Amino acid sequence: MAAEAAPILSTLDARSVTSASPLVMRWFGAERHGAEVRVAINGRDRRFGVDSIGTEAAALTTYSTITAFAPELVISAGTAGGWQRCGGEVGDVYVSDGQVVHHDRRIALEGFEAYGIGAYPVVSARTMARSLGLKTGVVTTSNSLDENDDDRAMIAASGACVKDMEAAAVGYVCEQMSVPFMAVKAITDLVDHHTATAEQFTANLKVASARLADTLVSVLDWCIAREIAELT
Repeated sequence: MAAEAAPILSTLDARSVTSASPLVMRWFGAERHGAEVRVAINGRDRRFGVDSIGTEAAALTTYSTITAFAPELVISAGTAGGWQRCGGEVGDVYVSDGQVVHHDRRIALEGFEAYGIGAYPVVSARTMARSLGLKTGVVTTSNSLDENDDDRAMIAASGACVKDMEAAAVGYVCEQMSVPFMAVKAITDLVDHHTATAEQFTANLKVASARLADTLVSVLDWCIAREIAELT
């Protein structure tokens, strides 16, 4: 979302990058410690006039960005939901650990259940997370802001501590294109809190996005100073 990206773009002093893509996605560029950083935003949907959120837009943006810039590392950065049962609090920033999964792709056909879940690998970044004081956990993805009972069962099975609408789609594209990947997510809402998810998200988006921007700079600096093999 544009509101999530704005503090990041400001902190990095990133400038718009011209694109010939027919998609509504937008690219921004910055240089940090000699490394080129590209920030990709899904853009505003032409038909509905809202931010393009969800897995379809995330997959298109990721594929286009990898094709255009051949990055050494892709980071799915944004806000997300968390759980009190995992020790999550609003404003916490998590780094993906182990895998990213889907929790709304229920395909009850032989051989397809695992495909629906996905379980796409992420760069192991526990050392970085400890150094930067960040939490780690499995990130689970769906195209719904809330969750139903079937979602809850799949989330419990995966042990996820972070719930978003993009990471698994980004992870899928990165796996297909053999690009190292991680997710960095700031918590806007607690799924198991008595307050409605949408209400929490609206109230906490600005604070969480600012926290994400500050943390993402630290993550970038950590990664830029090391080879990809050192991150694992």
